[in-house]
Amino acid sequence: MSCWPPKSRPVPPKLEGEVTLNGRLRTAISDLSASWELEPVDESREEARGDALVDQLCYLGATLRDLVRDALHIGVKRAMAVVCSGFSYDMELVSHGFVTDISKTDAENMERLHALIDDAEVPRERLAKLFETEVLPPETSSDAGEGGEGREAD
Repeated sequence: MSCWPPKSRPVPPKLEGEVTLNGRLRTAISDLSASWELEPVDESREEARGDALVDQLCYLGATLRDLVRDALHIGVKRAMAVVCSGFSYDMELVSHGFVTDISKTDAENMERLHALIDDAEVPRERLAKLFETEVLPPETSSDAGEGGEGREAD
């Protein structure tokens, strides 16, 4: 009985599904990295296999956290500049956050805080739209999601 040439065996469906999922995940990571203008991963190198996918996700997560933190700081700085551009506020006092009323209980102060946050919803949306282009990457389409999720309309 000859073993050469080896007979090709069908790929088990579970493995085929894993390979397909792995490819879609690599595409999603690549698209996300590109949308945030991060260095693309060189998939031609052998290290781009196995645990490298996990490493890419960890790197992407840490980088996006840094970018979001930077965006938060830009947003707060811009919001403070907007408030101070037309109103008379002590920026040092504003930088300490919400001012509580010492004659009120903690529960009353929390209720007031939540009411202030609710009242800020519509103006917050309007002001945030002014700065979106400064802090968000441009939208890109991706085939990573099925059913049209993550895609722009045709």
